[in-house]
Amino acid sequence: MASQDWFDKDFYKVLGVSKDVSEAELKKTYRKLARKYHPDSNPGDAAAEAKFKEISEANSVLGDPEQRKEYDQIRAMGSGARFTAPGSGGQGGFDDVFGGMFGAQGAPRGQYFPGGGGFQQGGQGGFDDVFGGLFGNGRFGGASGGFRGYGGPTRGNDVTAHTTIDFVTATKGETISLQAADGKPFKVKIPAGVADGQKIKLRGKGQPSPDGGEAGDIVLTVSVRKHPVFERDGLNLRVTVPITFAEAALGATIEVPTLAGDPVKLRVAPGTPSGRVLRVKGRGVQAAKGAGDLLAVVQVAVPSHLSGEAKEALEAFAEKLPDENPREDILAKARS
Repeated sequence: MASQDWFDKDFYKVLGVSKDVSEAELKKTYRKLARKYHPDSNPGDAAAEAKFKEISEANSVLGDPEQRKEYDQIRAMGSGARFTAPGSGGQGGFDDVFGGMFGAQGAPRGQYFPGGGGFQQGGQGGFDDVFGGLFGNGRFGGASGGFRGYGGPTRGNDVTAHTTIDFVTATKGETISLQAADGKPFKVKIPAGVADGQKIKLRGKGQPSPDGGEAGDIVLTVSVRKHPVFERDGLNLRVTVPITFAEAALGATIEVPTLAGDPVKLRVAPGTPSGRVLRVKGRGVQAAKGAGDLLAVVQVAVPSHLSGEAKEALEAFAEKLPDENPREDILAKARS
């Protein structure tokens, strides 16, 4: 779904990655930025919200291999120039964007017929034949309508929409009802594992063409509500699990909740510190591209109230511990 933004915005720069970034590294970078700038993590911060929208837009294009290929081709030809349809009277134009491709003054290596005959290469085909694979039947447009190949119908405008679903629904998927631009209801399947801020393109559900061409698309943005216990980490699920000091020091078998509702039992090894991650394979998000894991992050709980007897026992225990300072290492590093 190409648009004028593709000429104006450097999505690689927005995400801070190189143009040859791998798909895996791109996903990793986006997730890191999304967590940093998500509105839920920055309540009331308009700048963070704007940044989140900007990186989400960049990821929606670069994260789709087909759109990324088109974006790279358009940027390579346009070199950032604005595109204005011939005869519109605006700045730039066919020559500005495609001049380097077709020669001086934008003259194509063929014939150009301004009276509606279209662009022909050696008398065969037309503008659509040359650019059809890039722009889609010779038409280039976005949410505000767009460019129409000479002699072809206009593509309808794209429409943006938004829906909010709960955390569990996002992990399992759901079929929801929406209303097309023509007012007719239709159903759309939200895939299992959909991420917060992800965009789904619904082809042909946008504004109808004014002259019999193809309809535009609906670009649906999905928001996912937070869960009180679990947090998404790609396809993995993170859960913080409190344990007592005795369990951490001596070891124990504990129960850990899962999204499915049935807890699993995990072994906590003796001497387990806060922050250690216990992994349960395959108990994360189940999506078409695979299954994630459940990551249980151990947190040693410190009692807020001690009886006199418990306090005396703890003091006696502390006296029997080795005479060592657990902060010695960081103090030494700070001094060096």
